[in-house]
Amino acid sequence: MNNLQLGLLCLYALTFCEVVRGQVQKGERFLCTAVPIGADSCPIPPEQMQTYSSALEEELRNTVMQLRETIVQQKETIVNQLGTIKELTSKLTLCETASEDSSSWRKNKLDTMDDVPRDPNDTVYNLGKTMASLKDRLENLEQQQMRANVSGASFPSELRDLLQRRLGDLESQLLKKVNELEEEKSQLYNETAAHRAQTENTLSALMNRIKELEKGNTGSLFRSPENFKLSLPLRTNYLFGRVKTSLPEMYAFTVCMWLRSTSTLGIGTPFSYGVPGQANEIVLIEWSNNPIELLINDKVARLPFSLNDGRWHHICITWTTRDGQWEAYQDGQRVGTGENLAPWHPIKPDGVIILGQEQDMVGGRFDATQAFVGEMSHFNIWDRVLRPQDVLGIANCTSYLPGNVVAWSDSDVEVFGGATKAPSEQCEDRLFSS
Repeated sequence: MNNLQLGLLCLYALTFCEVVRGQVQKGERFLCTAVPIGADSCPIPPEQMQTYSSALEEELRNTVMQLRETIVQQKETIVNQLGTIKELTSKLTLCETASEDSSSWRKNKLDTMDDVPRDPNDTVYNLGKTMASLKDRLENLEQQQMRANVSGASFPSELRDLLQRRLGDLESQLLKKVNELEEEKSQLYNETAAHRAQTENTLSALMNRIKELEKGNTGSLFRSPENFKLSLPLRTNYLFGRVKTSLPEMYAFTVCMWLRSTSTLGIGTPFSYGVPGQANEIVLIEWSNNPIELLINDKVARLPFSLNDGRWHHICITWTTRDGQWEAYQDGQRVGTGENLAPWHPIKPDGVIILGQEQDMVGGRFDATQAFVGEMSHFNIWDRVLRPQDVLGIANCTSYLPGNVVAWSDSDVEVFGGATKAPSEQCEDRLFSS
């Protein structure tokens, strides 16, 4: 037992002795008196001294344990505060780095920028949130510092000053970015207005161009209205052309056209004319291995044409209701003639002319196996029988005679389903070979 413990033991023993013996009276007080070394300083019997010593040691041990737990708790509090300070310092550094590297601002917490859409990932928005969080945590740390001071702990003032300086820097950076965002917004508005004006001018120019084309102020799509060809590249039931002009009642006609077939098994149907009640009023057709046929009011005549060599050919067909006489011309030469084809039957008016498809009902219900595949041009119809020399002149390009009932014209032919129109010279057509 050391001297401190011995002294405390004696003091405790003296106090205990005075209390148990009833010597402490009201109005009296304890008096400490120096005792010579070796003298009996306590009237407690020696045999009880060991008991008192054990009790005092236990109490001192408990006091020391409590003090030790208090110190450990204070150390943990200080360590936690230091960890919080380090975390705040790290976040402040990240915020500064993010604010320096940011090049795009679309968020603003100020009332003057309420019209800018808010983006949760915006740097200005994040800086504002981070500053608010840092201020709250700094207030919490100051409160913890006050509590720590009461309990004997201390909070480094230099760290608090560092946090306050960095918060000030963040506020300055936030105001700077807000000003930059306002300038960028102004520039963006000016650029948007200029782009809108440019777009409106472009649209106006396009609309004027469309109006000019619709009015025909710049001329036809082709060098002349008749110099074009109709292309039907696939054997389908949806590619076709339609002639806007219909036919009057006729007692004779001549049909001429240029065509080039790309099919190896029947050329299909170059044209068909259907009227209500009779879809096969006039039809030119070749399908499968059958010969080319001319149908008038469902009556059939076989024509000696040979058109499946992939070359351009000029063909003409004449017919008159008197005795149903017909003639067939290929490349200006008459190759066949006959009679009794729908004799005394007038061609009915107000029907539909379809190029490239055979009509099972007026204007529709096409069959892909009967479709024409290839190109055609200069489809003309007259309400009379042309003379052989007229047919030869057209085929040889020595004369041009448009139809007086249907004349081949770009504005009179509509295309559907992917059929196209392209420029074509009538005399060059005669020389095409592929």
